[in-house]
Amino acid sequence: MKNKKVRALVLLSGGLDSILAVRLLLEQRIEVETVNFRTNFCGPGKARPAAKVLGVPLREVSIREEFIPVLKNPKHGYGSGLNPCIDCHGLMLKKAARIMKEEGFDFIATGEVLGERPMSQHKQALGIVERESGLEGYLLRPLSAKVLEPTIPEKEGLVDREKLEGISGRTRRRQLELAEQFDIKEYPSPGGGCALTESGFVERLKVLMKNKPDFTPADVDLVRFGRHFWLNGIQIILGRDAQENELLKSLGQGNILLEMENFPGPVALVRDAKQDDPVIEEAKKLLVKFSKAKDKDFSEVKFRFL
Repeated sequence: MKNKKVRALVLLSGGLDSILAVRLLLEQRIEVETVNFRTNFCGPGKARPAAKVLGVPLREVSIREEFIPVLKNPKHGYGSGLNPCIDCHGLMLKKAARIMKEEGFDFIATGEVLGERPMSQHKQALGIVERESGLEGYLLRPLSAKVLEPTIPEKEGLVDREKLEGISGRTRRRQLELAEQFDIKEYPSPGGGCALTESGFVERLKVLMKNKPDFTPADVDLVRFGRHFWLNGIQIILGRDAQENELLKSLGQGNILLEMENFPGPVALVRDAKQDDPVIEEAKKLLVKFSKAKDKDFSEVKFRFL
């Protein structure tokens, strides 16, 4: 290896594969910095403790706005849910490539394993994201390096290829052996981490996409919470408990917030409406339906705007 200090930028999800990718590079005395890209559907919750244990810097970069057009129209399609994995990885790697070029990193690395994920980690998909991100030759997968073509940093001696791995397939036996070897005791269970693979969330997101094709990250933030209703293109969200009621109040700026005055029950968030819109009467009926006032005469219930 050359005498120069080699610098790598590693995409860190916080899962075992990305943790091991960092460790393999640290073992070669490569200077590692990590990055985690935040969308509405995944974030740095697992990456933060992982970076701390590894002793490497972590930068958090939001791509919430840029990811929405990808979600709406993924060039390479969806996975089992609404997960546009190839396009998502491509976007993250484009952002990483920009950081690499601007800050003088020698290469980008990820924890991807050839054949581990059927949609996004087969050989063709790995090649697509490498080409489309502009990282041809500079994208290293330390866990699968020996079953992939050598990268430029390997050819130039910046990375010792013999000290990398040749893992492929869905078995995680070798990863578990490496975790024991490196004394890595805490790491998340495999899978999960992206809300776009969660069936309940996906169904609700599909309803949003159908009723509001021009949805924004702020719209997506609300999908996880409350009971959702659409009436004449207007969205009504009811809190399901006290915590969600408070959350809806905090997110209600610029929208209508409505609750019953003389009975306990949910808060209604009515989006993109005015107080005199006919939909407000429907929101009142929903408030009663999902409250302890459901058996009362509607005329007994008083309402107030918040």
